[in-house]
Amino acid sequence: MSSLLPVAEAQTRLLGSASPVSEHETVALAEADGRVLAADLVARLTQPPFNASAMDGYALRRDDAPEPGAELRVIGTSSAGHAFEGTVGKGEAVRIFTGAPVPEGADSVLLQEDAEKIDGGVRTKFPVRQGQHIRPRGQDFLEGEPVLLAGTVMDFSRLTVAAGMNQPDIPVLRKPRVAILATGDELVTPGSKPGPSQIIASSTFGVSALVRNAGGEVLDLGIVPDDKAAITAAIRKAEGAGADVIVTLGGASVGDHDLVQSTLVAAGMTLDFWRIAMRPGKPLMVGSLGKIHVLGLPGNPVSTLVCALLFLEPLVRKLASLPPVKREIVAEAAVELAANDQRQDYVRATLVKSPSGAWQAKPFGKQDSSMMKIFAAADCLIVRPPHAPALAAGAPCPVMLLRPGLLP
Repeated sequence: MSSLLPVAEAQTRLLGSASPVSEHETVALAEADGRVLAADLVARLTQPPFNASAMDGYALRRDDAPEPGAELRVIGTSSAGHAFEGTVGKGEAVRIFTGAPVPEGADSVLLQEDAEKIDGGVRTKFPVRQGQHIRPRGQDFLEGEPVLLAGTVMDFSRLTVAAGMNQPDIPVLRKPRVAILATGDELVTPGSKPGPSQIIASSTFGVSALVRNAGGEVLDLGIVPDDKAAITAAIRKAEGAGADVIVTLGGASVGDHDLVQSTLVAAGMTLDFWRIAMRPGKPLMVGSLGKIHVLGLPGNPVSTLVCALLFLEPLVRKLASLPPVKREIVAEAAVELAANDQRQDYVRATLVKSPSGAWQAKPFGKQDSSMMKIFAAADCLIVRPPHAPALAAGAPCPVMLLRPGLLP
């Protein structure tokens, strides 16, 4: 076991070798959600473009209504998209609606509920403050102002302001390209009829979703048999497509039928490390093929997904210039946990609320790394460090959330 690399050291080595993608592209505003700005985004106009009313009411000169009881003659209307073209003079007012331009000469807006209608005009019921209920021109931003800076992650609020800045196209960093290759004579695609010794290839779909959610772009290389020539051809296809990461699923160990590692080395890969002190997922392989990061994930679906969460997701997010996902919290052990051995355990569990309101992590009874159903039902992974002593029920324990933000 001494040759196994600790999880934290493996993560540090992998991420320490990664640099964010620097190439950028331009995408339509509607396609920019979740993308990272490659350059400052500058306002193409001033917002609001004019002094605008913040309320429905009457635009007037404050000097004409310093006290309640002032009577003003209404000379017209200003509504959104239809400005009053004249000038408000002494003793005059213009009916105005929210978002409408404040007419020339007016400097305040009287709320409609603070006005009493009289023949030909209105009478004020309350004093008027200078500038009240007016949004001044440029209050939000000015033409030429850099409102969103390079490195900003676009989301619903930032897309809204970008649209308001009159920006139809957005400069963003290119998404990291992740090529995914499933290997094994035993694998067939979903919807196929497996032969007597075959199974459905399932991990590609979970890993692909994780990559996309982490800000990456997936190049699915499909399934290749346990054949060095076929594996080599897939590797060359990934290189030709400009992949930033090659992820292999299965075959990364060194058994007689595990050809991935040796084929990658023959294709030019420099092996950094493999065999991690973790369960599930010990036979993880990390290397580089020129500038391409290579991750060889184990074949069992649960091992694949646990390793993908621990290594692939943070790698893709770093390449995409996105912050890491906060998955770690401390919960209480719902049951007693046995002492651990030399490998760091990731135990599938559900989260429930205790009578005191604390989160408790309850492990499933079966933890075989081939059991996908249990992984799908789990809320978290209980993290048991190497050589951790037995843990009593109710004691604090670290957990890794599988769906951050969606606690049951």
